[in-house]
Amino acid sequence: MTPDEYVSQILAKHTVTATAEIYYGMLDPYLRQWAGTYLSRTFISGAYAKGTAIKSSSDIDIFISFKSNYPNLNGMYESLYQYALNQGWSPRKQNVSIRIQYASAKIDLVPGRIQEGYLNWHSLYRSKQMTWTQSNIDLQIATVKNSSRTKEIRAIKIWRNLHDLEFPSFYLELAVIEGLKYQPTTTLADNVWKALTFISQSITATRIVDPGNTNNVISDDLTVSQKVVLSLAAANSLRESNWNRIIW
Repeated sequence: MTPDEYVSQILAKHTVTATAEIYYGMLDPYLRQWAGTYLSRTFISGAYAKGTAIKSSSDIDIFISFKSNYPNLNGMYESLYQYALNQGWSPRKQNVSIRIQYASAKIDLVPGRIQEGYLNWHSLYRSKQMTWTQSNIDLQIATVKNSSRTKEIRAIKIWRNLHDLEFPSFYLELAVIEGLKYQPTTTLADNVWKALTFISQSITATRIVDPGNTNNVISDDLTVSQKVVLSLAAANSLRESNWNRIIW
C-alpha cells in the first residue's frame, strides 16, 4: 500500500456521519424560542460546515445570529447560559461559546450580534476576557472550505487527537493552510508530511490571524510552551519510518 492509499484509508476510517443536521434540527426550535424577535438566523458552523470534521472530535457548532438592535452582548451570552441550564443541557461556559450536552452529542452554541450596517460581521462576547471581538463566521467557513486543504486538515486533526495534543481546531486549520500555501501540488501523503514539517519548524514563530478580523491573533490561543510541545511532537512523527505510527 502506498502512503497516499494509507492516508486515504485512515481518512475514510475517521469520516463522520451526517449527524450535525439532525441535532441542529432538534435544537433549532429551542434556540428560536429563546432568541425571540431578536433572532436573525441560526446555522451550522465549525468543522461540519467547513468539511473538516472527524469522528474523534465531532463536536457540533451552531451559530446564533442576533439582530444588531440587541442591547447587550454580555446579557446575550449569560441569557443563553441560563436558558441551557433551565433546559437541563449541562452548559459550560467557554470563551465565545456555551458547550451543552444534548442527547449523546457535545454541542457548542455560539451567540453573536450583527454589526449595524452589515450582514455577516458579528460582535462576539469573550467571557474569559470580559470583552468582545468581531469576526465574520461565513468568511471563516469559506476560507477553510474553499482552501482545497480539507483532507490534509482532517489528517492533522487525526494526528493531533491520537497524540493527545492541545491544538485548537481553527488554529490548526489555518496553520495547515498557511503551511501549504506556497507548496507545489503533490500527493496527499506528501502534503500531510509538509504540514507536519511546518508545525515542526515554524509553528512557534508564525503569526496566524482570523481572516474575519486581523486584530484577532489566532496563534495567541496557545502559549509558547504549548507551541513547543506541538513542534516536538511533529518532529518526532517526522522521524517515524512507518505512516501507521503517525496516524492510524
